[in-house]
Amino acid sequence: MVARAAIAIRRAETRDAEALCATFNAPKAMAGTLQLPMPTADMWRKRIADAAPEDYFLVAEVKGEVVGNAGLHAAGRARRRHAGAVGMSVRDDWHGRGVGTALMNAIVDIADNWLNYQRLELTVYTDNAAAIALYRKFGFEIEGTHRRYAFRDGKYVDAHAMARLRADAARDTKNRKPTKTARKRS
Repeated sequence: MVARAAIAIRRAETRDAEALCATFNAPKAMAGTLQLPMPTADMWRKRIADAAPEDYFLVAEVKGEVVGNAGLHAAGRARRRHAGAVGMSVRDDWHGRGVGTALMNAIVDIADNWLNYQRLELTVYTDNAAAIALYRKFGFEIEGTHRRYAFRDGKYVDAHAMARLRADAARDTKNRKPTKTARKRS
C-alpha cells in the first residue's frame, strides 16, 4: 500500500500567486472553472491581497507545494447571510489524490462551525463527474441545471446548481411554523 502525502490546508497568501497561475493554466482546471486562459501571477496577487476578510481563500499544500485551492465567500446581503458560495480547483496532476476532499473538509468545517452558514452553494459543469461525486460525498444535491451556462472551448456548456443544507437547518425548516406574513399569503 502506498502512503498518501500529508495535505496541509491554509489561507492563501500573495506568495502563492505563481502556483495559482500554474494551476489555472492547466487544461483540466481551465475546463472546470470560469477562469479565462493565460492568467497572470500579478492578477492572482491582487485577488489575494484584495480579498475581503470574511472570505476564505484556501490552498492545499503538499511538502511546501500548492496543489489545489478553494474559496468560501458570503453569498450576499442581509437576507442571504446564512449562505456561502464555494469554488474549487485542484492541480491537474493531483486529481484523485485526496486534495479535493481535504479542501472540502476545511470549507465545510469553517462554514458549519465558525461562520454558521446554513446553506452552501456551488456551480459545477455537468460533464465534471469527479467533482459532482466529491460534492455529493459532502451532502450537496443538484437543485437545477443552467443551460448554456458558460462559453468554454468554443461552445456553450451546461452547469448544475448544487447546494448543501446543514442537517440541523434542514430539520428546523421542516418543523417551523409559517410566519404571520406567510399565512396571510396563503
